[in-house]
Amino acid sequence: MEEINNVEVVPCTESDYLKPFRVLYNQNGTKKSWDFMRTHDSVSVLIFNTTSHCFVLVKQFRPAVYMNEWERTKTQLPQSAETTEKSNPEASAPESQEAQSASEGESSSQWPPASAGVTYELCAGLVDKPDLSLEEIARQEVLEECGYDVPASKLKRITSYRSGVGVTGAKQTMFYAEVSDDNCVGAGGGEPREGELIEVVKVPLHEAMTFAYNERIQKTMGVIFSFIWFHNNMSPKYKISTNV
Repeated sequence: MEEINNVEVVPCTESDYLKPFRVLYNQNGTKKSWDFMRTHDSVSVLIFNTTSHCFVLVKQFRPAVYMNEWERTKTQLPQSAETTEKSNPEASAPESQEAQSASEGESSSQWPPASAGVTYELCAGLVDKPDLSLEEIARQEVLEECGYDVPASKLKRITSYRSGVGVTGAKQTMFYAEVSDDNCVGAGGGEPREGELIEVVKVPLHEAMTFAYNERIQKTMGVIFSFIWFHNNMSPKYKISTNV
């Protein structure tokens, strides 16, 4: 189990991956503005192991998800404090304010467990190598993150779509790759030099749709969509129920 500590939120004034902008425009005669982030496009890959009949996903800690969960938990604290104050008016007396402040400080330091920020995702990566095709970038990600060596020519393009349309509007292109145990040449786990800490996980085909719709499992929309795509397009080939 991962541990998260020494959390500190600081302003982000520069980034190699996200650039904040504000666009001003007229729409039907009305002046409007919208704040957005400019970022790289990306690729993702649905990997299916034909030897074990399972999907190969990655699991990793996402700070944005973690902070979102922390913010959601934090907003519930004032409500609890307000309820306590109403039921015990003496809690707002001057002599108890110091103790109350200390209690609030202690509560704000109670961060959620690391698992609150862990998500299941498709193997994916940024399109930040202009000399490589999307297929070649996807191939590199499959090798680095999941340990399978798949020729770029064997990657099937599923579709492309816009992600984060209210914030980034970046395009992600999704591929499908069939692998076998013979294609496994490493443990995967990402590129340590880039600070990646990725766990490779497998989801049996017959459990796929139950997994996709289980709201207690944090996952990306890419996982849900790709499992549905597989059920509609590939399941008959393997004659195995995806447990819809």
